[in-house]
Amino acid sequence: MSLPSFLLLSLTIFLCSFNPFVDANHLIQQTCKNCSKSDPNISYKFCITSLQSDHRTQCAKNLEELGLISIKITRHNVTNTCDYIKELLEKKTRDPFIKECLDDCLDVYSDAITTFREAIRDYKAKRYEECNIKLSSIIDDSTTCEDGFKQKNDVISPLTKRNKNIFQLSAIALSIVNMLNKDKLNGTF
Repeated sequence: MSLPSFLLLSLTIFLCSFNPFVDANHLIQQTCKNCSKSDPNISYKFCITSLQSDHRTQCAKNLEELGLISIKITRHNVTNTCDYIKELLEKKTRDPFIKECLDDCLDVYSDAITTFREAIRDYKAKRYEECNIKLSSIIDDSTTCEDGFKQKNDVISPLTKRNKNIFQLSAIALSIVNMLNKDKLNGTF
């Protein structure tokens, strides 16, 4: 075993020996199980992969912290998609229909970034119903963007994978918000 492999293995064992790390992974697994069970649009595997890909989730102590991180992961994905759309538009696509669709998607997702600020503010204030409305609109944004390309039969959306990811990430965040709201209404939060 090489020295870098040994160090990586040692670090992994060291980190896994800490209870918070193990608890965070259990929290992610349980949350994703609940999310995928309550919403057929959420893939358990996608949920696990998405949440574990952000290092902040390894420090999440509870569902409330994980929920905020999931909203921020989604916001990052939308911001990244806006940047990608701008790159595509800079390439001066020759098809006016695709350019129009990309412009529409950029408008929709740019507005979504403002919506995220409001959603995070509502989330932190435990106004989960208001946060729910804002996250639901972002789910609609991903669908609206993708549907724009479907208006012409011979056009393939260059954003399909990104739109699907934003849809699922938003659905995960929304599912967590709904769990927290249910707990709040039941007095268990």
